[in-house]
Amino acid sequence: VQLQASGGGLVQAGGSLRLSCAASGRTLSTYFMGWFRQVPGKEREFVAAISRTGISTSYADSVKGRFTISRDGAKNTVFLQMNSLKPEDTAVHYCAADDRSYGSVVDGTAGSWGQGTQVTVSS
Repeated sequence: VQLQASGGGLVQAGGSLRLSCAASGRTLSTYFMGWFRQVPGKEREFVAAISRTGISTSYADSVKGRFTISRDGAKNTVFLQMNSLKPEDTAVHYCAADDRSYGSVVDGTAGSWGQGTQVTVSS
């Protein structure tokens, strides 16, 4: 599956952004989905994951209560709503998909990745 992430940008601390991850080539309904982020010089880190049905979600402690992952089957898209943004949220954000394992979209071993979208939060 091909993934296209979008929605990044520059926002002031306390603001909000909504990232989108659109799929082509396959329907996302059969995939577990996740969001990760990476800062230059640091390892990629897990942000959020969602099950195929959307019933189960997981979040990094650093974003719990501020970020919400969701999916829209009709649009074949997964979203990451980011509220109360902090300067430490600044990173390139990537979406990931895997059709076999929920754990893989948590531990970063997912089979498919989008190209990344830059999120910059100013203080």
